[in-house]
Amino acid sequence: MSGAQEKVSDALYGLGWATVKKLPEPVANRLGRTIADIAWKKRGKGVLRLESNLARVVPDATPERLKELSKACMRSYLRYWMESFRLPAWSKQRIKDGFTPKDLHYLTEGLDAGKGVVLALPHMGNYDLAGAWVTTKLETPFTTVAERLKPETLYDRFVAYREGLGMEVLPHTGGVAFGTLARRLRAGGLVCLVADRDLSASGVEVKFFGEATRMPAGPAMLAQQTGALLLPVTLWYDSSSIMRGRVHPPVDVPETGTRAEKTSVMTQALADAFATGIADHPEDWHMLQRLWLADLEKAPNFEERPA
Repeated sequence: MSGAQEKVSDALYGLGWATVKKLPEPVANRLGRTIADIAWKKRGKGVLRLESNLARVVPDATPERLKELSKACMRSYLRYWMESFRLPAWSKQRIKDGFTPKDLHYLTEGLDAGKGVVLALPHMGNYDLAGAWVTTKLETPFTTVAERLKPETLYDRFVAYREGLGMEVLPHTGGVAFGTLARRLRAGGLVCLVADRDLSASGVEVKFFGEATRMPAGPAMLAQQTGALLLPVTLWYDSSSIMRGRVHPPVDVPETGTRAEKTSVMTQALADAFATGIADHPEDWHMLQRLWLADLEKAPNFEERPA
């Protein structure tokens, strides 16, 4: 991305946070759907890639069904952005009412045990809202990691936004994140990581909907090194203003094997949990980039969604 494009991106995000959060919620929702439908009708690279990804998730879908899914997914994706722009203006009660997770006991029992918890999530629903719910409803602070974006001012916007929601945000690069995350977990803290797409090109190879891809090793390695509980989480929207979610059963550390072998088994278990949630709610999986190795080998350079 050129310097001029970076400035434009930063300005657009700044406009979104400054303007959209002031809109009444129904107006913001209609605006999001309108933008989503326009983008979907243009059939750009992101929409075509989304449909290609969804074809792996729903292999028996007809072309017409894939288009329906991609349209619904674009609306879900823009709902994520509209909510994210507006979250800083939401009241604590609105945040508490905005998310309803199932099987929350896995998380609360893990925190009560005092050994630390790692929550691993795919790019589903609105993980920022889920995080704000944790800090507000459960009154539990947590630490997460953000990819360094360009320009630096855009990265700073995302960090300030998430810190304003009660999160501690560490940069993905620089080599200090893992050690800090481990210290937080050893102190009995909570770590939340988006973990369905490897950004380092050195992740763990897993089978995902029957094909090979890579997912980050961090969640499994942190659980092994610190004794923290590793919990997959999936999110989705229903037709109301409430987001739903599920805390999946813990991913256990294998009793035998090398560290690499244990990491591979645990990361595959995460991938399987993610696949279960995504298959149930494919329209809420916001993967508009190349993911599977077969696709990445064709075009290794791709755009990132801020995470």
